[in-house]
Amino acid sequence: MRGLLTFSLLVGLCGLLAAGCGEAKRAAAAPAAAPKPHCANPAGWQKLANRVKAPVYCPGWLPDPLTSRIGGKWSNGDSVSPDRSYLESFVWQETGPGIAGGELHVVLRGYPGVMKIPRCRTGGADSRNVPCFDGARGTVTAGGITARLYSGPNQDMDAWHAVLLWHRNGTLYPLSEHVAPPLTYNKTVDYLKRELASLVLIKPAV
Repeated sequence: MRGLLTFSLLVGLCGLLAAGCGEAKRAAAAPAAAPKPHCANPAGWQKLANRVKAPVYCPGWLPDPLTSRIGGKWSNGDSVSPDRSYLESFVWQETGPGIAGGELHVVLRGYPGVMKIPRCRTGGADSRNVPCFDGARGTVTAGGITARLYSGPNQDMDAWHAVLLWHRNGTLYPLSEHVAPPLTYNKTVDYLKRELASLVLIKPAV
């Protein structure tokens, strides 16, 4: 009887150990949760959201050396139109032959209350109205956002850019990046995907 009891206890202990090992293996196999996007320069983006009375997207990541600080060293465009549409532009440029020169240029826009692609003038002697963003080439999903990719021709500050467009609560949001050395088109799209995944929604406080 004592032997049977000892055997039962050993079987139970082995079962507990096996269950524990199984849990440990499953825990080890589970992928680590991706870090939550973080807006590195929230003050300027909060001010923008308050100004346009609509949510705006702050990029948590931009290609080095760019930062998302509105009005900072790399900021070359900060404007709000009477219709509350806005533009934030960040650029790095270096001149020189071959790989010594290059440009990184990222533009974020928002059109509160607008769902359709706006129209732009092409400029020049034969200037005409055309879609500001054109040349749809499928979709990109990152950070919970599914955006349509446009390869151009795009207009104004987004000329020669690859552009991602998406909608949220009746507002059109474009994110674009210049296809220029040191980036190829595919690398530009890779950067756009990373930027899309890093976006942080900033809601107006007033």
